[in-house]
Amino acid sequence: MSSPLQDPTAYQKIFHWAETQQDGCIPSFRTRKNDPYKYMPGFNNHFESEAVPGTIPQGQNSPRNVRFGLYAEQMTASAFVAPRHVNKKAWLYRARPAVAHQGFTDLPDNPDTESCFLPLNPRVHVSPTQLAWTPFEIPTDEQVDFVGGLRTIAGSGDPTLREGLATHVYVCTKSMEKSAFVNSDGDFCIVPQQGALDIQTEFGHLYVKPGEICVVQRGQRFKVKVEGPTRGYILEIWGSNFELPELGPLGANGLANARDFLHPTAAYEITHQDPWEIIYKLGGKFFKSHQQHSPFDVVAWHGNYVPYKYDLTKFVNVGSISVDHIDPSIFCVLTAKSRDPTAPLADILIFSPRWDVASHTYRPPYFHRNVASELMGLIYGDYGGRSDQFQPGSVSFECGMVPHGVAYEEFKKATQAEPPQMRISEGSIAFMFESNRPFTITDFAWNSKHRHEHEPTMWDNLVNNFSKHAAEVEEILKAASRQ
Repeated sequence: MSSPLQDPTAYQKIFHWAETQQDGCIPSFRTRKNDPYKYMPGFNNHFESEAVPGTIPQGQNSPRNVRFGLYAEQMTASAFVAPRHVNKKAWLYRARPAVAHQGFTDLPDNPDTESCFLPLNPRVHVSPTQLAWTPFEIPTDEQVDFVGGLRTIAGSGDPTLREGLATHVYVCTKSMEKSAFVNSDGDFCIVPQQGALDIQTEFGHLYVKPGEICVVQRGQRFKVKVEGPTRGYILEIWGSNFELPELGPLGANGLANARDFLHPTAAYEITHQDPWEIIYKLGGKFFKSHQQHSPFDVVAWHGNYVPYKYDLTKFVNVGSISVDHIDPSIFCVLTAKSRDPTAPLADILIFSPRWDVASHTYRPPYFHRNVASELMGLIYGDYGGRSDQFQPGSVSFECGMVPHGVAYEEFKKATQAEPPQMRISEGSIAFMFESNRPFTITDFAWNSKHRHEHEPTMWDNLVNNFSKHAAEVEEILKAASRQ
């Protein structure tokens, strides 16, 4: 039997996941070659998983005695009376419940992280300037794990208000050992850019490589193992959960299909009198507790509040096939609702290999101003339309209603040439964290040596072609006035 691609980096060179199946010449496969774990497909399903068959009680959730002497523990992520379609919960059957710990103590503030993005906070900055950051270096003189490597770039709101978001990067060089992290503020969407993440959760394992994303939700404990210098991006949302965007006129299929989201299967770890440290983030501050047992001792579970991952090479692009550049909402992988029914709290968009086919139209993005704050990153490859310093690991930011668009040379080329039928963004995946909310910039990002500004002189030679037609326009106006 043929096997999937042998070289993990080869996935960066494919046009779409379907290419790996060689037009049906080899059997279809769900995960990348070196992914060591099994998963359950679907999105927002009610799943159940047992590491030991026969563990989950049937017909009830919390019997007088759970099999094998396990404890039943429920994790609820929505109000008890929330409508059924948004009610989020999971039942875990574990060797010892999470309540068995030795209390909480404060941890020192991490000066490189931020949670309050209200302008009254002196540690954040408002700016209309188009900003960018070259890749943040991965430490070489110290060993830093995932939690220690968190760095906040920008955001909006505050987690205690249950409305808002934060954008981070992470840089780390070592795995978490005998420690776990739980974000009590909100959901993390983690986007690896360099190095794979082997993530152990209470629900099982997720192996996430550059070109994939994963979501670990509020209150779920996890630890991160790395395989060398590692870097990536994070979108954190408060007061909402990620959903699939509505498809509307597209119909039943397209964009990110529900079947391509993969959830872990139960895999327990039992330890006795084994010291563990659990790090909590609450209100942007960090705390820790200790316990004498593994936080990953879940033998079985069921529910719809489960972490998951998604391979971006499976995204089904749609677009214009006649005229005009379509709005970037067609590139939305996940969305999160806000309290404004007309605008999301956050969208995650990707710009990946695709065909661009249209006629009698201007192919690049049109010059525009829009309400969204846009923070972009590059996972691998190249992405046009940003500064020359926009490399994998970089960050680019534009706040709402600030004008942006391509340089004159690209504009001129696109207006003079017939739009070709072409494949674009080959060997590349860029993404955008987009929100209807205005972002403020953290001290860490504002004062970073990696920060630079988009060069506004790139638009200086956008010539005034209209004035060249002054005589013709004058004749038209005179004729119109005589009618």
